[in-house]
Amino acid sequence: MAAPENGKKLVRSHSGLRMISGNDVDGSPFSIREPDWVPDDQFQYCMNPDCQGKFHFMNRRHHCRRCGKVFCNKCCEAKLPLPRMCFVDPVRHCQTCSGHTKKENDFYDKSLKTLLQGGEFTVLDSENNEESHNFLCKLSVDHRMLLFDGQGSQDSIMLDRIESIQVLSTETDSQDDEGNKIGTGVAMRYRDRSDDKQIIKMTVTGGANRKQGMLWVAAMQKAFKMVCETRSVFST
Repeated sequence: MAAPENGKKLVRSHSGLRMISGNDVDGSPFSIREPDWVPDDQFQYCMNPDCQGKFHFMNRRHHCRRCGKVFCNKCCEAKLPLPRMCFVDPVRHCQTCSGHTKKENDFYDKSLKTLLQGGEFTVLDSENNEESHNFLCKLSVDHRMLLFDGQGSQDSIMLDRIESIQVLSTETDSQDDEGNKIGTGVAMRYRDRSDDKQIIKMTVTGGANRKQGMLWVAAMQKAFKMVCETRSVFST
């Protein structure tokens, strides 16, 4: 097993081993909390409404690690990586949760790599829409910030302080496989470190890196949706 990363610790829960941040403030904005397990003695039947098989010695209870509900083995046999809960190894999923996790794992396998690699953009001034310098915008390794690498001055943006995202324009009506627009620009409304509201407008630069920038816009929409989901989970 790999050694713990800097700033992280390996912990064991009833669901399995997890690699979590040593400080909740430094955790990934994509992460969601581990659910409480439904007590065994409260349910004598599988919680899948299409099954409802009775539990007994040969038909044991199994908890879905994502929702915490209890199922028979047939309805909870899928074992999948669950990076949103920081599990080290694949864990059990019920049939419903496995679909959600597979979609999210596609984000981690593909879109997250695009965000980390970055895209080249021209950043527009939010006051007068005058063009600023070109920047390489990419997600930080800890997934917490958008970083801007260029000759001009553009402060980093905390991902969990972005309030809305709008695709500025599209060359066609093309969409990715999840319905996100593959756009040539994006506008983001966010709160800066002083808690003031700001708007940043970014357009994809031309040339050989144009496609990468457009893919970055589509990936950023997925990332924002996941951050919003995390907010709703932790606010309940």
